[in-house]
Amino acid sequence: MKSELKDDVVVVGGGVIGLTTALALAERGRRVRVWTRDPVERTTSAVAGALWWPYAIEPAESAHTWALRSLDVYEELAGSPEATGVRMVEGVQGEADLDRAVAWAGARLPGLRVATDEEYSGTGMWARLPLIDMSTHLPWLRERFLSAGGMIETRTVSDLAGIGAPVAVNCTGLGARELVPDTLVRPVRGQLVIVENPGIRTWLVSTDAAGETAYFFPQPGRLVLGGTADEDDWSLEPDPAVAEAIVRRCAALRPEIAGARVLEHRVGLRPARGAVRLERELLPDGRVLVHNYGHGGAGVTVAWGCAEEAAGLAAPS
Repeated sequence: MKSELKDDVVVVGGGVIGLTTALALAERGRRVRVWTRDPVERTTSAVAGALWWPYAIEPAESAHTWALRSLDVYEELAGSPEATGVRMVEGVQGEADLDRAVAWAGARLPGLRVATDEEYSGTGMWARLPLIDMSTHLPWLRERFLSAGGMIETRTVSDLAGIGAPVAVNCTGLGARELVPDTLVRPVRGQLVIVENPGIRTWLVSTDAAGETAYFFPQPGRLVLGGTADEDDWSLEPDPAVAEAIVRRCAALRPEIAGARVLEHRVGLRPARGAVRLERELLPDGRVLVHNYGHGGAGVTVAWGCAEEAAGLAAPS
């Protein structure tokens, strides 16, 4: 059954994509309600590392545009890191193509350069990028949205077409696989190990000759170690053997990590898709459905750019 709502817009999904989109709409004067199955603390977004950088996302040209717009916002939010969870932190992208990075981001990231031998033993790119503490950032997004007049309701949606608002925005991530349904959306499992920080202040992302990825991100009070990218794996249970391998790979890059006390294990399922679906659909009764999902592991990176585009698509014709 359709529910009759007074809201202009219902955003389905309460992760970083859903909350950012809802906020963009609310701050444009729309009456917005978020319907979310889980509180922000239990969404996939809460597990994110979360370093700003386009990771495994297509289409690349659009992703770069969305990422650069998001960079504008994160640089501003980094002025209040305790409140927003956003900091500008230096580190190394191992095995990165510096020329390609300069071509699309050099004007906005003028400090991009080749990493020195002391900074990284392989070929790497030194950069100063936004690093977001999601345990702070997601609640901050929620409170800013509520302050803008938005409302959040814990609710499971089984039919997008049955939402009675004039506009619905689908930000359900992996849930879109069943809800749309869209079988192009697939899980890419990521496992993390959270340890006490032994004094590391920079981040590092590295890929070895076997294609195994290791990364560490210093967050307030902890160090986030990763990672994995297991396609079509739905398991949310941490694998002890995988955790040991993650610590071992990270310790090979920074030996002090080997003795760090483990605080927590985390698993998240990235909502991967061949290309992000960000488009407007007109329903038979004239109502509007906007899709904004399929961001894989780059949801934080492109959230603000996608949110603003989605808000534009949600505007009256």
